[in-house]
Amino acid sequence: MTPFIAELIGTFTMVLLGNSVVANVNLEKTKGKGGGWIVITTAWALAVYVGVVIAGPYSDAHLNPAVTLSNLALSKMSLVDSGIYMLAQMLGAMGAAFLVWLIHKDHFDATEDAGIKQAAFCTAPAIRNLPINLLAEIVGTFILIFAILHFTDAQIDGSTTVGMGSLGAIPVAFVVWVIGLSLGGTTGYAINPARDLGPRIIHSLLPIKNKAGFDIGYAWVPVMGPVMGSLLAVALYLIIH
Repeated sequence: MTPFIAELIGTFTMVLLGNSVVANVNLEKTKGKGGGWIVITTAWALAVYVGVVIAGPYSDAHLNPAVTLSNLALSKMSLVDSGIYMLAQMLGAMGAAFLVWLIHKDHFDATEDAGIKQAAFCTAPAIRNLPINLLAEIVGTFILIFAILHFTDAQIDGSTTVGMGSLGAIPVAFVVWVIGLSLGGTTGYAINPARDLGPRIIHSLLPIKNKAGFDIGYAWVPVMGPVMGSLLAVALYLIIH
């Protein structure tokens, strides 16, 4: 399996499982309706675990442009290779979002609240305060990338890439889980630009009745927050080491 296919399938699987649990917990007339935040964060952690297991042997399981960006910043990947990884991640996330909608279509139709329907695709702040929302995404992503860099012993002069697969499927699942449980309640903890932007685009294109808008005023937060958090994690790692 090529790294491109690994990143595409790994990200597809992760977002399919992660966004499906949001749909299952929030949409009307599902058997999981009302499962709550702990169910969502636990399932997202396990979704990351599954994605890492699939992609890890072939691409180090980045599954996240923020992880790929950290490799680029550490000169562990070329600009071209990092672009290929990010493209695969976006396509995987978008394909997964479409399948989430298709599987849950009857439940999307049965749900009136536009915000709840959009939540099965992308994140939104619990209280809209853009500077604080941005800070939450920066901090959450910083923790993720900083943990990965230390678990994997990045070795600045080494040739291997640093990804969630290098960290190990179980440890990275726990890192994502604790980020969701502790820091995720304010924004929904995207901590991954592809995971948010890809499904957000698909949501805007699908024929969903009474749906929320793209929300360009907020959509940049779950993209720029993870980018900034990743670069800050790399900068601190370089200063320390």
